[in-house]
Amino acid sequence: MLDVHAASVALLAAAAVHLGFQLTVTLVVYPTLAFSPDWDRAHSAHTRSITPVVVIVYGALVLATGWALLATWIDPWTLLAAAGAGLALLSTALVAGPTHGRLADGRDPALLRRLLVADRVRTVGAVVFFVGAALGVLR
Repeated sequence: MLDVHAASVALLAAAAVHLGFQLTVTLVVYPTLAFSPDWDRAHSAHTRSITPVVVIVYGALVLATGWALLATWIDPWTLLAAAGAGLALLSTALVAGPTHGRLADGRDPALLRRLLVADRVRTVGAVVFFVGAALGVLR
């Protein structure tokens, strides 16, 4: 039998970590990167340093969301959290990641704007993920 409370708490923990990570990227990392005078060096360093963190944070997001969905199945708060997690994950996989790949060839204002829009979408997803997870624990 799956422990609903443990799954909900794990979901909340993953959501809190993800939200903290995402807000740091949105408010600190990307503004610093966007205005770096040495784009190629800064972007390369960013990619090397953030990749392991992304793997850990998104790995926890996927595992905790999967566990919570299995344990709570149709709980509306878990579904809301999963929708937020999905939005963040899809905007990363479909837009931010490929855009970073193209930005590795050099700074491009249009691509940078696209990356910042995708980042804001991820931030909305992270907030929805956290709110759904928090309300799920409080149910």
